[in-house]
Amino acid sequence: MRANNMAAMILAGGRGSRLHDLTKKVAKPAVHFGGKYRIIDFPLSNCANSGISNVGVLTQYESVLLNAYVAKDQFWGLDTNDGGVYVLTPRERDQKGLDVYRGTADAITQNIDFLDEINPEYVLILSGDHIYKMNYEKMLAYHQMKNADATIAVLQVPLKEASRFGIMNCDENDMIYEFEEKPAQPKSNLASMGIYIFSYKTLRKYLVADDKNPDSNHDFGKDIIPAYLNDGRTLAAYRFKGYWKDVGTVDSLWESNMDLLKPGNELDLGDTSWKIYTEDVNALPQYIGEEAVVENAYITQGAVIMGEVRNSVIGTGCEVGRGAKVIDSVIQPGAKIGEGAKVTRCIVADNVEVAPGAVYGSADSESIELVAKKYAE
Repeated sequence: MRANNMAAMILAGGRGSRLHDLTKKVAKPAVHFGGKYRIIDFPLSNCANSGISNVGVLTQYESVLLNAYVAKDQFWGLDTNDGGVYVLTPRERDQKGLDVYRGTADAITQNIDFLDEINPEYVLILSGDHIYKMNYEKMLAYHQMKNADATIAVLQVPLKEASRFGIMNCDENDMIYEFEEKPAQPKSNLASMGIYIFSYKTLRKYLVADDKNPDSNHDFGKDIIPAYLNDGRTLAAYRFKGYWKDVGTVDSLWESNMDLLKPGNELDLGDTSWKIYTEDVNALPQYIGEEAVVENAYITQGAVIMGEVRNSVIGTGCEVGRGAKVIDSVIQPGAKIGEGAKVTRCIVADNVEVAPGAVYGSADSESIELVAKKYAE
């Protein structure tokens, strides 16, 4: 370990069912974002930038592509002599048999041997399906300053939306005295981001006890955090200020991509002081045809634009044919928009071919249309 002596565990086994066809064969953290990235790139890059060298990625649902991707730890500069990225899948254990991860806490419990081998002083628990930049080293310094048993990152949300989140009720010093899961009448607007720092020795005791409890959901929010509070443990809230998006629906994934097109956007993928690393795809430079029209677009390498693109994100290796129009849309890597086709307020999934002259979406649609059939007519 490096100086901060903290290991990270990224929970990346979620199904992501609200993304519909985007996650039928691919785990949610492996879904593309911003033309060239995958969602998992964000927590992994945050770990690398925060000086964390031991990172476990806990996968489960449709994990083949995700496992192969994160195993290439050189993408994020994590292929070091004293660490790396480790793919941790459910496995058959002595006297336990083969068992899937039953909850977020159980996923960590099933990998206690991995953590014991590293023997970190602190453990950082992350979700693998959020878009954000965060310096975890600063959060650790706050955890140490508060002398806390656990520190939970929180984000201020509008009070009228607070009932959608797990809410932390705190005193004037931001010490947590109560946790409420999606309360009907929230007392606070400090929403949990699903980012936790625990002192490992204490957490280990709670995980072992939780594993033996037949009535437990084996979940951090439902079981571990309440157990800490019931025992009078010290829990601190770490207020995060910056861009954060749960891209769990087609609409929210589209919105986060569109945010990249706003002047001075908070995410700022061009910020060289906090880079988001990803696979370096071997592709030609983008090509913009002589008759093409491009306005306010995020276009990555290998794209060929012969038609019209406005206010859209165009992924690696995409093609937009002559006379085609792509408006307010996200075109995932490898997709092709046929000649004369029109796509408005849509996400076109990876490698989909939109037939010439086809029309998808409209400017006044309330929700975003997902175009996911391999050949869309």
